[in-house]
Amino acid sequence: MSRSNAFVAASSFLLPSPNRRTLAFVFVGAFLCVLSYLLGIYTNYRPSLPPQLAPVARNPEDCHPLLLPSPSSSDGPVHFLPRHAAANLIPLASVDQPSPPVPFCAANFTHYCPCQDPDRERRFITFDLVHRERHCPGPDDRPPRCRVPRPPGYRAPLPWPASRDRAWFANVPSTKLSEAKKDQNWVRVEGNWLVFPGGGTSFIKGVKWYVAEMAKQVPLRSGEIRTVLDIGCGVASFGGHLLDYEILTMSVAPRDIHEAQVQFALERGLPAMLGVLSIHRLPYPSRSFDMAHCARCLVPWSGHDGLYLLEIDRVLRPGGYWVLSGPPINWKNMYKGWARNRNGLEAEQKAIENLAKQLCWKKVSEKGGIAVWRKPTNHLHCLKKSKILNSPPFCSGTDPDSAWYMKMELCISPLPSVEEIERTAGGNILTWPKRLNAVPPRIISKSIDGVTIGAFNHENKLWNKRLLYYETYLSNLPRGKYRNIMDMNAGFGGFAAALSKYPVWVMNVIPVDGKNNTLGIVYERGLIGTYMDWCEAFSTYPRTYDLLHANGIFGMYMDKCEIIDILLEMDRILRPEGAVIIRDHVDVIVKAKQASDRLRWQSKIVHSENGPFHPEKLLIVDNSIAVERNQASRR
Repeated sequence: MSRSNAFVAASSFLLPSPNRRTLAFVFVGAFLCVLSYLLGIYTNYRPSLPPQLAPVARNPEDCHPLLLPSPSSSDGPVHFLPRHAAANLIPLASVDQPSPPVPFCAANFTHYCPCQDPDRERRFITFDLVHRERHCPGPDDRPPRCRVPRPPGYRAPLPWPASRDRAWFANVPSTKLSEAKKDQNWVRVEGNWLVFPGGGTSFIKGVKWYVAEMAKQVPLRSGEIRTVLDIGCGVASFGGHLLDYEILTMSVAPRDIHEAQVQFALERGLPAMLGVLSIHRLPYPSRSFDMAHCARCLVPWSGHDGLYLLEIDRVLRPGGYWVLSGPPINWKNMYKGWARNRNGLEAEQKAIENLAKQLCWKKVSEKGGIAVWRKPTNHLHCLKKSKILNSPPFCSGTDPDSAWYMKMELCISPLPSVEEIERTAGGNILTWPKRLNAVPPRIISKSIDGVTIGAFNHENKLWNKRLLYYETYLSNLPRGKYRNIMDMNAGFGGFAAALSKYPVWVMNVIPVDGKNNTLGIVYERGLIGTYMDWCEAFSTYPRTYDLLHANGIFGMYMDKCEIIDILLEMDRILRPEGAVIIRDHVDVIVKAKQASDRLRWQSKIVHSENGPFHPEKLLIVDNSIAVERNQASRR
């Protein structure tokens, strides 16, 4: 027998011989499968809506809270429930039986700052001003969930730039500062107004004269200086006047006996936040500010082995300036007026001069009552001189950009290494405004994992597009209604950069829980910001921001703290007629909408600029709508 015939014979033996019964089972099974498939197509093709949502309202006033109109689709409402998983997360009864509204706090909460509460700070030692630092409520001492009330007679602030010179007294009804600094013209109470004449402890002839004198020693007009840190800012008149030079100032002061100075600054439309030099680093990255300033800020610069000057050195960019006025500068002519001992003042200045040399700072000038030092552009020569000058050691093992509850150290934060003495550590930064859209050095050097030039350029284009879309809902955005803006998850600062054409300033916040620490990039662009954990309260007074932008915040913190608590903090810092843009996945947005309704915000869910089929949605809050309706009804 041949091989082929043998294979056929073997195959015939192995394969079962079909019979009629087997074939019948096969045909019946195939028929049932086809029938089931056709039935499934027919069933899924039929459109259906839950019975309680079937009649879709055409009147916008009667819309279901989760079916809201969008300007991008004029042919009907936004149908979230049939298309997204969010519908399965919400009990149908919750639409008819919403959670009760959050009540208002007692009247004594009007100016409540949870992490800088005077009652809580009494529990902490006063040594090194520890009691002035952030001390947020713990799980056992948190106040009840309630909304911070506005003071009686509260009115919308004046638009910028009129707000720089005056504000409503009822909004910040505090006379302590006007009485304590009566002879220095910080602030005056005139009838219903708070007037800010531009005075200050070191501004003998006014802040305009003071800045003009400084400009003779520091290049304020060249665009080299864009970001400034003002320690012990008072009412931020210094930072307010630097805006005329296109310089953006982060004004910092503690909540102390000069109560409400930061609140005054923000009421004027000037950047400011509560903060103090104590034992923890300031909440900013290394190499962030082009200049740091102290005008009689009462910081013991020569004490603690130079700890506070080391912190200033950390946050100054290479080639940055440190400006000091007031004691001990010009002590020979001023010691009698200060009622200070001349020998003590002389020793204090010598100590400061010695510390500056140990940091490799070069003294630029000292004229009148203003002294200026400059940080080196790199540390090449400092490494050689450090032993001779008995300098503090260079820090090792700690990230110089890490600054959230990080204790200050008695060491010099090292600059990125360079090979030539002429090079600037970390890379060159362009002058303002070129630096706003130029690729930041931290991205060029690839110092942050996963952050590329392509991603930076893409984000710039993306936020310009998104800003135009936002304006379809907040038409007053380009008209100057909003002055103080916060981006709660700023990324590269693209939203703030897109807003730069408007008369606004933006506090760019980088959550410490985020994937990348990009706050250094924000500062290299000539913008300002801070670190933050959104399970805590921000270091500011109530009613200090006009617009809050929350991109992905609730999705980020979903498993860390409750949505209602983050919303309550947003409600605390938002001005009564302010606006909010929350951007997140639709499932998160629906939850945020339900929680925001408990705050009685005027809000609606809309599509993002990506259209109805994209899972990212927006919750738009415009609290001025309710005010406008109330005013119209009174007419």
